[in-house]
Amino acid sequence: MKAFLFPGQTDFYKGKVRDVYTIDDRFLVMIASNRISAFDVILPKPIPYKGQVLNQIAAYMLNATRDICDNWLLKTPAPNVSIGLKATPFKVEMVVRGNLTGHAWRTYSSGNKTLCGVKMPEGLKENDYFPQPIITPSTKAAEGHDEDISREDIIANEIVSEEDYEQLEDLTLQLFARGKEIAAKRGLILVDTKYEFGKLDNKIVLIDEIHTPDSSRYFYADGFEERQSTGEKQKQLSKEFVREWLIENSFMGKEGQQVPEMNDEWISIIHNRYVELYEKLIGEKFVPSALSDEETEDRIIVALNELK
Repeated sequence: MKAFLFPGQTDFYKGKVRDVYTIDDRFLVMIASNRISAFDVILPKPIPYKGQVLNQIAAYMLNATRDICDNWLLKTPAPNVSIGLKATPFKVEMVVRGNLTGHAWRTYSSGNKTLCGVKMPEGLKENDYFPQPIITPSTKAAEGHDEDISREDIIANEIVSEEDYEQLEDLTLQLFARGKEIAAKRGLILVDTKYEFGKLDNKIVLIDEIHTPDSSRYFYADGFEERQSTGEKQKQLSKEFVREWLIENSFMGKEGQQVPEMNDEWISIIHNRYVELYEKLIGEKFVPSALSDEETEDRIIVALNELK
């Protein structure tokens, strides 16, 4: 994906997955690339149409949650492009977990029953439901790894005011409940996810993506309880299987570790998983975009002119 230069462009940021253009210091153009990252490392090969999948799921979910929390999104002029308002981001990510899995399970199974200052109940198995969802925030790092942090440290270090943080917690739990409701209608369980918030005209808004396979983990609801009772691995739709493959191949993003080779078959498997989640979650057939970079650029410029 080429880099663009738009009229009125005042800044550019190349993220792990998205290219973000600031226009007139007021609008953001986010172009979702086909890059894939894990353990905060960009893997060496792109996944076809991954950016389109992420962007379209995010737009669907942002529009389905506006009654809970307003968000930054204004337009989606191309399948892998979102345009919205620039907000001042909070420097934390609100991670919410309904089940004991992933990072939480790795922490728990190591013998540490506390995560981000939250005490996890004794006697749980991997993927069991928590009695109620828990919030395990992380710092939002400009570069490198995000770090776990507790509610108490966020407030004590004035990263977020107590008043704002209480609002973030409330919105996070409401959004997670809505995400679980949407997923349940499609035969899925929203296991965990993260939300990023910002302030716009002194009002808290959602920014970035929500409920996508890059920011969330989904299990199939059908057979979940049976698999739990027999100790069988849960059938899931998320990026976790990529992380698991990396761990099996001795890579967790640590210094000196080498990313394993991604062959064409593995890239095809990842692509198919992303498309499967899109079709399952949205309930529509995925239609790959045939837009060229030039056509995408033209659509973005037209959309920006309409917004100005």
